[in-house]
Amino acid sequence: MSAHEPPELRQLTRPEEVTPELREELVDCWEAVVNSGGAVIAAEFPLPPVRRSHVAPVVEGLVRSLDPDLGRLLVATVGGALAGWLVVRRDRHPLVAHRGAVNHVQTLPRLRGRGIATALMNRVPDVAREEMGLERLAIAVRGGLGLEDFYRGLGWVEVGRWPGALRVAPGDDRDEILMGLVL
Repeated sequence: MSAHEPPELRQLTRPEEVTPELREELVDCWEAVVNSGGAVIAAEFPLPPVRRSHVAPVVEGLVRSLDPDLGRLLVATVGGALAGWLVVRRDRHPLVAHRGAVNHVQTLPRLRGRGIATALMNRVPDVAREEMGLERLAIAVRGGLGLEDFYRGLGWVEVGRWPGALRVAPGDDRDEILMGLVL
């Protein structure tokens, strides 16, 4: 992908829209990202390294939860192959139904630095506001990786921080940084 060629973005809102091939690509991407030090470790995963057997059931659960009102999958492809993806979710609880969350933002390690995550994140506000009717978004990021600077550059603001909340490894505790975006 050249610096001038943007990834193609696609949105999936129902489980039946996610092909078996895309499910496999999602598993491959997530496994590669986690095992390269990426900050997208699902609660169901052990600490890295992870295997397909850890990742596949979580991807299946994520796909099953897709719903136009509650959860959408945004994927970026380059040359027809998955390059990155994320999820936009809404909670059913009426006190927070106006607010959504962005989860699992990831880019294949070999394609990092090519604007894929930026393209995905730039699409999120329109999807959240125009298509899901959300007014605010939240994201939680792992400290120590510079992720807060990436999101800050896209208009997100830090709204809180839990010092030492994430134990990446014994003796390696990181802050969980809570960020928000008003739509």
